[in-house]
Amino acid sequence: MATNGVDVAGAVRDTIYRAAIHLDAQKWDDWLELCDEKFHYAIKAFSPEINYDMIYLQGTRKEMQTLIKLLPKHNTDHSPLTRHTTVYTVDVAPDGKSAKAVSSFVIYQNMLDGTNSHIDAGESRLFLVGKYIDTLEVSDGKARFVDREVRLENRRLDKGSHWPL
Repeated sequence: MATNGVDVAGAVRDTIYRAAIHLDAQKWDDWLELCDEKFHYAIKAFSPEINYDMIYLQGTRKEMQTLIKLLPKHNTDHSPLTRHTTVYTVDVAPDGKSAKAVSSFVIYQNMLDGTNSHIDAGESRLFLVGKYIDTLEVSDGKARFVDREVRLENRRLDKGSHWPL
């Protein structure tokens, strides 16, 4: 949908894909720049055992900024994560000022060492599978995240899962 000559759906897709690039490069501040001041973030997975959502991480933009500042102090596996994201749907509001999007993602972990008995250094393994459920606001041809729910299919998270996904 174009509003005032701006391809709103295209701006939304661009923001989602830029977020993946920034997260892959661990450019946390650049990722946060794509987020509105009222941004809310959550990582969730449904547990059939308790018939309820489990929340692994959630916070406001300010809380995510604090988490990002602390990331260098975390004891973590430094094997990089690489996202493959595909935007499925972008539903633009009638006024063109906001949109909701659903994207699928897989995250691969490129192993730096061979500490796992079944994975050798230099191999890649599937780390997570899920969907991004995003709400974005659009202004001046740019889309910014207002809400991102990372909906995981996995329920067991490994080292590195304290990073924004």
